[in-house]
Amino acid sequence: MKELTSRSLADTKNLAESLLERLVSAPRKGASVLALYGDLGSGKTALTKEIAALLKVRDVVNSPTFVLEKVYKVEHPTWKRLIHIDAYRLEEPQELEHLGWKEIAADAENLIVVEWAEQVEGLIPAHALRVRAEFVDESTRRFHIHD
Repeated sequence: MKELTSRSLADTKNLAESLLERLVSAPRKGASVLALYGDLGSGKTALTKEIAALLKVRDVVNSPTFVLEKVYKVEHPTWKRLIHIDAYRLEEPQELEHLGWKEIAADAENLIVVEWAEQVEGLIPAHALRVRAEFVDESTRRFHIHD
């Protein structure tokens, strides 16, 4: 496990770059999956926004709490789409399957970022990169990276 402390958006951007590098080089079947865990305000959405910016997503990226899932076109040699899922409101993992989870998770051209991954842990593939985000104080977040 690796730990990184972020005290600025620049630190979070550096973490996003590092995670993207790991995801590109990681062996996988189907989509690349970044599973984000942590409480409200722990930095999950800020990290996702930095990933989207690095992938040249042109749309405004917000947490899809009420729509559950947003799909963005990306400019990257590995992926064509960034799929941002917020599982906070899901009461059971099967609800994610109704959104077409099996199909999007099988497509190697997808990078899937799942916020509140603890809500759907049983559906997160073994090859996923798991990151636990932790609120430290108003300007500091800690990220625990598990491969």
